[in-house]
Amino acid sequence: MVTLRKAEDRGYADHGWLQSRHTFSFADYFDPKHVHVSVLRVINDDRVAPGAGFPPHPHRDMEILSYVLDGALEHKDSMGNGSVIRPGEVQRMSAGTGVTHSEYNASDREPVRFLQIWIFPKEKRLAPGYEQKHFGDERRGRLRLVASPDGAEESLTIHQDARVYAGLLSRGESATHAMNAGRVAYIHVARGEIRLNDATLSEGDGARVDDVADIALEGLDRGEVLLFDLPG
Repeated sequence: MVTLRKAEDRGYADHGWLQSRHTFSFADYFDPKHVHVSVLRVINDDRVAPGAGFPPHPHRDMEILSYVLDGALEHKDSMGNGSVIRPGEVQRMSAGTGVTHSEYNASDREPVRFLQIWIFPKEKRLAPGYEQKHFGDERRGRLRLVASPDGAEESLTIHQDARVYAGLLSRGESATHAMNAGRVAYIHVARGEIRLNDATLSEGDGARVDDVADIALEGLDRGEVLLFDLPG
């Protein structure tokens, strides 16, 4: 069964320097029907104005992925990490017992757009951790594993029985993902347009997939897609 979540039905916040779309309940946006799917708690599509950003703020007991779509995102944290994340790069921060970090647009001329993704950890009070990797064209025409519980295929390591895949599917390109029994998937279209089994999804659309053995994705118009394989 495929349950669609249309882009226009998401929450929206406009803070001037930040425009954000919330797939799930977040901050002042609350929808009891859309709080999380399995352990996937947040997908925020954030657009940050030049020179602006999130000042230092704390997190704990959460696996946080940052997936940059356009521009450059500057990250600093209380673990001593400092980096700039660009398109094709994915960052993992395990907040664990507590981390303070900041995220700023690294440019004073161009906006930055990124997906902020939160996943509940399997255990609380873990040691904080940090990773950043570049995947780039490895996502072309396929679903590339970018995060997993065991760091398989040189993916980022998250503390949860969840696997995150990213794909770049141009028109006519396709990819299939086999689902194990008892698992649930969530699809998020970051941009472009794709076909998910018999449904067409456009930028910002999402879909929960239950009780399906194989998920078939086909690019219709320069699609960029994330697939989350989650415990049921």
